[in-house]
Amino acid sequence: MTHPGPRLHVPEHAQAGDIVRVRAKIPHPMETGWRKDVHGDAIARNRIHTFVCMFENQEVFGAELHSGVAKDPYLSFFMRVERSGTLTATWKADDGATFTAQAVIEVA
Repeated sequence: MTHPGPRLHVPEHAQAGDIVRVRAKIPHPMETGWRKDVHGDAIARNRIHTFVCMFENQEVFGAELHSGVAKDPYLSFFMRVERSGTLTATWKADDGATFTAQAVIEVA
């Protein structure tokens, strides 16, 4: 079974100066390193620890995630848009993996 990749949802169209909602979700187990498998061995820690969202190469939101965050982390925030552009979200995991998603906002 394959899991969908990271998702980034924004309105496709906005007016200059509008405040838009950004929703970001990534399927990820968020292993804390505290659980054990059926043989009693520790399951290695592997969690998303950093989330950064850039609009046209300018950071608009960032977060550090810790062990208390549930699996498949979901983040939502608001931003003001003045011009059309591409929003790029990046998630970084303990195992070195980096995930990205992009969304375009057209401003009239």
